[in-house]
Amino acid sequence: MRAILIDDEKPALAQIEWLLERDGRLEVAAKFTSAREGMKYLESHKAEIVFLDIEMPGLNGLEAAEHIWRIDPEIRIVYITAYSEYAIEAFDLNALDYLLKPVHPERFKRTVTRIIEDLSRIRIKMEQPVPPQATTFKRLALHDGGMSDTSLKHLRALRTLKAQELFAYFIHYKDQWISKDQLLETLWPGGIYEKTTVLLHTSVYQIRKLLKEWNVNAAIEYALDSYRLASDSLIIDKELFERESAELTVQSEARREAVARALSLYAGDYLEEHDYDWAVSHRTELRQKYVRLASNLADYEAATGREKDALDRLTALHAQELYSDEICLRIMKLLAGMRDYEAAIAYYDKFEQLLREDLNADPDSTLARYAEHLAKDSVKDSANARRGR
Repeated sequence: MRAILIDDEKPALAQIEWLLERDGRLEVAAKFTSAREGMKYLESHKAEIVFLDIEMPGLNGLEAAEHIWRIDPEIRIVYITAYSEYAIEAFDLNALDYLLKPVHPERFKRTVTRIIEDLSRIRIKMEQPVPPQATTFKRLALHDGGMSDTSLKHLRALRTLKAQELFAYFIHYKDQWISKDQLLETLWPGGIYEKTTVLLHTSVYQIRKLLKEWNVNAAIEYALDSYRLASDSLIIDKELFERESAELTVQSEARREAVARALSLYAGDYLEEHDYDWAVSHRTELRQKYVRLASNLADYEAATGREKDALDRLTALHAQELYSDEICLRIMKLLAGMRDYEAAIAYYDKFEQLLREDLNADPDSTLARYAEHLAKDSVKDSANARRGR
């Protein structure tokens, strides 16, 4: 995303340019010492954000903003001012944010984060997301544009639990050939061959009927004594999750958006409401990836000035992974970084009590030592505060 800088003071221009280069999330497309030069540039060049000084000779920043929005109504403006009273007027003119001179690096970092979030929301809103047609997180279900989301166990087309399980198995191995023997051994183990073969054929018929009734562009194909669910257009939440989460690291805003999309798909553990033995190992793998992704995203949010978002994400994750020492330690370190030692210690005490009551166990020794260290820091911080008063 491109930014232009407008300030009649060259040292102020140089500082904003240096802060942007240091942050690395926005590109400086151009810089100007007059509002008219900047406006002329925008008439023939695209930029997403303008850092605009308010107090300039001739056409000041507040007046220039009106002209800039006529050129590009979607552009975002951040005012720069040495006088805080301008801030109220700036927000009356729908500025995204304002910065007081001299600009503090941490305050600037929060402003850039706000810019990225605002532009990302607009972009996501403009996109037309394609919802999954089949969901496997938490429960197996089909979703069709004109029909309400309904669990497959309530669909008349699949009259037996085994037919539902067979459909889940086909989805699990979508586009892969599965031998007839593998299907029989997995879904009807130990059964009489002739009888289980009839059950397989009946279940396949029910699935084909379901796909036709729901107008799903997919087919159960048969060749060389093997079956497969073939489809180029059937969208499955598990596939989307695995595609978006192929890379576990989060080091950019683009990755942050992709990971957030992936996490939003995870409505629950893979087929957790179905007692399918063959799904257990994959369920565990996906769960581990989900925890890792959420943790990495929280780390990125904390590092880019969104400590509250990171804290909310980690506490929600800890509610699912109740006995995780590692997540507890992450939360405590985040609270300590926010200098909220009391909250960090209180969180540890609550976690320690949970482990003792539920598991008759103590927290990890590393976690316990960190809690002791925080308690000492809290005492020092309180003492320094009293001396300051």
